[in-house]
Amino acid sequence: MVFANIEYLFLLLLLIPYIVWYVLKWKKSQATLQISDARVYAHTPKSYKNYLLHAPFGLRIIALILIILVLARPQTTDNWQNSEIEGIDIMLAIDVSTSMLAEDLKPNRLEAAKDVAAEFINGRPNDNIGLTLFAGESFTQCPLTVDHAVLLNLFQSIKCGIVTDGTAIGMGIANAVTRLKDSKAKSKVIILLTDGTNNKGDISPLTAAEIAKSFGIRVYTIGVGTNGMAPYPYPIGNSVQYVNIPVEIDEKTLTEIAGTTDGNYFRATSNSKLKEVYEEIDKLEKTKLSVKEYSKRQEEYRWFALAAFLCILLEVLLRNSILKKIP
Repeated sequence: MVFANIEYLFLLLLLIPYIVWYVLKWKKSQATLQISDARVYAHTPKSYKNYLLHAPFGLRIIALILIILVLARPQTTDNWQNSEIEGIDIMLAIDVSTSMLAEDLKPNRLEAAKDVAAEFINGRPNDNIGLTLFAGESFTQCPLTVDHAVLLNLFQSIKCGIVTDGTAIGMGIANAVTRLKDSKAKSKVIILLTDGTNNKGDISPLTAAEIAKSFGIRVYTIGVGTNGMAPYPYPIGNSVQYVNIPVEIDEKTLTEIAGTTDGNYFRATSNSKLKEVYEEIDKLEKTKLSVKEYSKRQEEYRWFALAAFLCILLEVLLRNSILKKIP
């Protein structure tokens, strides 16, 4: 038997002071008489009422216990389950070049990417997820892990300018591949987000894509940024001046990367579009789940409620009949 609202069982503790109060009150209410010898009363017959004096209180305690059990909702269960959950391995590769500070997405491209990626991670509890950052260079911020709390905590330290500036898309893919190539998961995925064109690194994006393909890794590419011009903050003294800069995303290369690895290319021109992109990827890369389950849950409070009612009824009958004149 289980209880649906088990927290109500703590109310049973309140019965302890109630019982103590009753005992103390009973002792205080009894009259006393000092005599030299009580042997003469030893064989005095006792009335059956003497044995029922505390019966109403006992019935009340039992009724209260039963009522508390009713509140806790006792249930019987009969279930069996045989499930097999297969998570996938995902590396997030995020561009942290200074162009990600452009504010065509709010508050800027990088913060928008971080927020949406965090939501994506929260929606994939069964997956191993890691994080690669790249600009002019690339490094692993977090290796594959199922401890998503640690991963999300590391998201807080992501910022532009932590490595040499530039956009080394090929290096970002290659770094993510090194984390996935030895994975035993049946599905291995890289989600690469960038707002520019490849201009740094020793490995070209298409070469990196071929390497990913050779290890059975699928790459989803996301180009983030509006069409046309984007406001970019330039610090001048103690103030910030905004300058419109052209949005230059090498969509052709990003599309080829995705096509080479059987992935997809997406364009995110706003916060809402970026969220839709991650939702679409989430649908494409669903975790395989095979569950065979039978469950039966039956409420059992009725018997406890009936027993509580009978206890209360019996207490009332005793107090108003046999024990009517006894306080």
